[in-house]
Amino acid sequence: MANFVLVPGAWLGAWAWDEVAAVLRAEGHDVYPVTLSGLAERQGADAGQQQHVDDIVAVVESQDLRDVVLVGHSYSGIPVGQAAGLIGERLRRVVYVDSNIPTDGRSFVDGWSEEGQAWVRDQLEKSGGFWPPLTADDYAGQDLSEEAVAVILQRGTPHPGRAITEPARLTRAIGELPTTYVKCLMDGPTPSSDVAEQLESPQWQLVELPTGHWPMFSQPTALAKILATA
Repeated sequence: MANFVLVPGAWLGAWAWDEVAAVLRAEGHDVYPVTLSGLAERQGADAGQQQHVDDIVAVVESQDLRDVVLVGHSYSGIPVGQAAGLIGERLRRVVYVDSNIPTDGRSFVDGWSEEGQAWVRDQLEKSGGFWPPLTADDYAGQDLSEEAVAVILQRGTPHPGRAITEPARLTRAIGELPTTYVKCLMDGPTPSSDVAEQLESPQWQLVELPTGHWPMFSQPTALAKILATA
């Protein structure tokens, strides 16, 4: 049995993993969903990306976890990829769920177009340094029920701006680590170019899931099965 450390993407807290965690626990695994600093019940703190890395490492070390499967969704793939290199032999596998992956010296938004980066800067300036949550329209076409969208909108919180603008700091190349990348096909049929490059490593494998970008809500059982297999 493995110890799953589940890290949600932008605007979400540990609560986002409730259904996935229930399936994994029913199969005998231990599960540790994480709420990153500045979000959900920890909202308000102006947390940077390195604080999010520390949050993840702290869960592993404080619980003295071994055979750790680190799971990062969306934004959180960036701090998860960094944390994976810091926990050493405790790591069993990294799983990126339709997520960004870290590149040393680059931030979450560095790969965006100039127009996109200008839009984010404007959003952060208008909201006092936080990235506002998405609207209902942004979740359309992602295999989500009306109930799921309502919960996300109700419970989502602004994301700390420094977390998406601070550069990643890798202590170990992510291509060296045993990794599964889960591509959610309704959010695009192929992985991004940086992920495709890493998938050339014999340590990486690709798994496709026919759902949208938030599979913990749209296909929690299928996602849990993929995680358990990984």
